[in-house]
Amino acid sequence: MMSFHRSTAMYLGLIAALGAVAASSKPSRSATPRPARLTQSGQTGVPQAWVPAWMQPPALNRPLQIIHGISLGDSGPAIHRYRDLGLGGVVCNVSFDLYLQSADYWKAFVQAVRSYRAAGMRVWIYDEHGYPSGSAGGLVLKQHPECEATELVYDPSLSDPFVVRPAYEFTHASNNYHAARRYINLIDDRAVASFIHLTHEAYRRHIGADFARMVDAVFTDEPSLIAVNLGAIPEPARRNVPVVDPIDPSVKPLPAVPWSYDIADRYRERFGESLVPHRRSLFVGDTPEDRKVRQQYWSLIADLVSERYFGAIQKWCAHAGIASSGHTLWEEALMHHPALEGNGLKALGRMDIPGLDTLSSDPEAVANGSWMTAALPSSAAMLNGRRRVMTEVSDFSEKMGGRGPASLADMCATAAWQAAWGVTDFTLYYSPDDRSADDYRAYCQYVGRLNAVLKPAKLDPDLLLYYPVRDLWAEYRPVAEPLSLQSQPPRAQRIVGSFMRLGQTLQRTQIPFALIDHEQLAAATVAADGTLVRGGHRFRALVLPEDVELPAPAAKVVDRFRRKGGRVLRDGEAGVHLSPAALVSAAKPPYRLTPASELIALGRFTRAGRRVLLVVNTSSKAYEGRLTVGGSEPWTWMDPATGALGAAPVGGGGQLHLALGPRQALVYVSPPASAGAPNPG
Repeated sequence: MMSFHRSTAMYLGLIAALGAVAASSKPSRSATPRPARLTQSGQTGVPQAWVPAWMQPPALNRPLQIIHGISLGDSGPAIHRYRDLGLGGVVCNVSFDLYLQSADYWKAFVQAVRSYRAAGMRVWIYDEHGYPSGSAGGLVLKQHPECEATELVYDPSLSDPFVVRPAYEFTHASNNYHAARRYINLIDDRAVASFIHLTHEAYRRHIGADFARMVDAVFTDEPSLIAVNLGAIPEPARRNVPVVDPIDPSVKPLPAVPWSYDIADRYRERFGESLVPHRRSLFVGDTPEDRKVRQQYWSLIADLVSERYFGAIQKWCAHAGIASSGHTLWEEALMHHPALEGNGLKALGRMDIPGLDTLSSDPEAVANGSWMTAALPSSAAMLNGRRRVMTEVSDFSEKMGGRGPASLADMCATAAWQAAWGVTDFTLYYSPDDRSADDYRAYCQYVGRLNAVLKPAKLDPDLLLYYPVRDLWAEYRPVAEPLSLQSQPPRAQRIVGSFMRLGQTLQRTQIPFALIDHEQLAAATVAADGTLVRGGHRFRALVLPEDVELPAPAAKVVDRFRRKGGRVLRDGEAGVHLSPAALVSAAKPPYRLTPASELIALGRFTRAGRRVLLVVNTSSKAYEGRLTVGGSEPWTWMDPATGALGAAPVGGGGQLHLALGPRQALVYVSPPASAGAPNPG
């Protein structure tokens, strides 16, 4: 379910409609589109095998509607409506009424699942009564109260300042838009085993032996370590949130870290020393020993979250023959990652289809504020040799701010921006009642066309940005008040500031990239051609944020990469920050936009010996310019809004003429046998 709790407000700029594109020598924003001649091979056109899914996208490529609770007897009309709207399927769950406990509701759910599948639609299961996932609607703690999330708090006013207590007051469990409800401990293997038994096993048991044929994936929503203050939701909304578990007003806000029944044993097992004498270092202190303790502790937490929650669900799904998917909490706030899941990139790496949450459908606001939200699951998929990436997308911000619902053009541009980052599976919280049926059909067709070309393609960034979570483990100081970057030490602020600026600059200068942490970097290999190889992808450059310190295994790989000719850029080196111009000059991106625009996004792919580019105008104003692609043979342009496509001549200097209307996106496909061609520029 949507993470309605966000640290940065989204805003909306209203837009003009998507322009039509004609099949001429260049895209036109006004002419009536007509199909271009397609050739199976040769110098122009796309392969004929690509065309059927482009002209009529199958359900496999279309979005899924998120629905909560299937009422008795209502699946038939819903199926007819969703098919008519162009959707490819649903993300659904057994009714929230008597959640997981009503034989009648289970019967209705199973009947609906079978009806959707019989109608050729896909089915994903949503794994919680609301959110965050893990509680089984409160049943886990009802049966196993010892599995509640706990925290170690630090109160220097006490003679013994360390207290272990339930983690509830001041946390996301008591400050979300679904319900104030006590939460399980993600690093307690007993808690997660109970959650899987009560939820996943129940779905498999009720659906029966053909479970894997009926269900494609399970969606887990915003699970997190709960021992951190994220702040209260706005008071008008808070008054409407059901209180399942009363909040104790006598509980004192204190700095906290997550705790579990066996954390001290696991720490001793991992590091050969007791954690108990070093507990103070988890909260205060800046000696090398303090930093080492914090780094060790949070590395252990990251491993436990990854293995005991995300890994356990992934293993269950693999055994059941389906995929694991979902997204984490507050993906866009780097300083929150240690406290919420230890290592966000690692947690997402334990999903078969890692995902993100997009609350806004203003493409300009999304591009400015959500690049890391998209980069994390995209990178997790790439580094682990996977392709699919999920999004939970809505226009919640616009509707809550009185500026919605989002227009079709905004929805499509937001979808294209996400597709440029590698998103393939679109799960929707858009309401069909907020817009015309024609607009909903057009949106579903648009997503389906993007996937027709891009889903079988391989993401192809050649630059890595280092994800500095290990450095933040050493710096993170828990606070009693809502966590903010300003509450953290200067080094943490420098690292986060540098990382966020670098990522935004790369996106705004049309340089696709992936994130990599110290573990993935240490596991990478350096090929004979000087590229850094991980997950079947090759990278030619690595950018390090200011003040990061690579551990020895990662540093050895980076040194070998540099000696083989790889480009290693460090922000803040000799006191000099990488400006956009310096970053572009050093990164040597193969595709350059003239004139420059911060509002154009570029996705880079390869497929069947061709280079594929997705160019997205997130602005409400038209753009006209040139895109350097190299060579002289014509490319093919494809418009997902209309289905039109045509030849795109390459002029002098290896440049394509680029004309994009407001919120318009175009796919460009190179001539054959050029995916491995030398990079231009």
